[in-house]
Amino acid sequence: MKTEVDERPVSGWRVRLHEIVFEADTTAGRFFDLTLIWLIVISVLVVILESVGSFREQYGAAFFYAEWFFTLLFSIELLLRLLSVRRPLLYVFSFYGMIDILSVLPTYISLFVPGTQYFLTIRILRLLRIFRILKLTEYISEARVITTALKASRRKISVFILAVITLVTVIGSLMYVVEGEENGFTSIPTSIYWAIVTLTTVGYGDLSPKTPFGKFLASIVMILGYGIIAVPTGIVTAELTRNAKILSTQVCPNCHTQDHEADAVYCKYCSSKL
Repeated sequence: MKTEVDERPVSGWRVRLHEIVFEADTTAGRFFDLTLIWLIVISVLVVILESVGSFREQYGAAFFYAEWFFTLLFSIELLLRLLSVRRPLLYVFSFYGMIDILSVLPTYISLFVPGTQYFLTIRILRLLRIFRILKLTEYISEARVITTALKASRRKISVFILAVITLVTVIGSLMYVVEGEENGFTSIPTSIYWAIVTLTTVGYGDLSPKTPFGKFLASIVMILGYGIIAVPTGIVTAELTRNAKILSTQVCPNCHTQDHEADAVYCKYCSSKL
């Protein structure tokens, strides 16, 4: 039988560190997450602007130093997360752990393989942490009333748009690397434009992939487009018929799962104390 001491994954300063880097319920934790999100957005914009030839020629040195500055910051953040948990390897192989590692790895790899730093746009996936900060799950419980359901849908649609922006940014970056400037994908913004046109099934035809892998990726994007178009309608409909419990933003210090009920004291997955 576990004792209270056994259930605590860390002790002393690590408890406080875990509350700051993993939780959004405290003032310090909320400040940390909001600061992190702004850093992520700015770092992704730096990578995107660097892919534009005119900007790269004029501000190449500034982009280089900025890229390493953000990489070192995110590396320190990753180290803090690993120090604050009981089983670091479990976090490393979790969804967020893999994203955190992939957000810094391309810069180090670029020392040996030039060009891989453009994959740093994967950092935008880390914005998924905004779910914990905004506590969007609170609005799902209000879906019985139409007006409240519309409010919840508006927020969900905003998150859906954020997810689409994330998707087209990653796909556009990948197409920029795969196709290159010789096939018309002259920059990441241009490639993102192609991804948006393709994903929304508009298909202007002014830009198209030429390589086999590029065509394969384009086919996947087209198929995804049919499903994505129906999502906003589904969100509103679901909010009118679905009732859900109010959840907290607590992250289990032991198994790193979330979505616990608001009054939960112990993790429903591993029974550790929250």
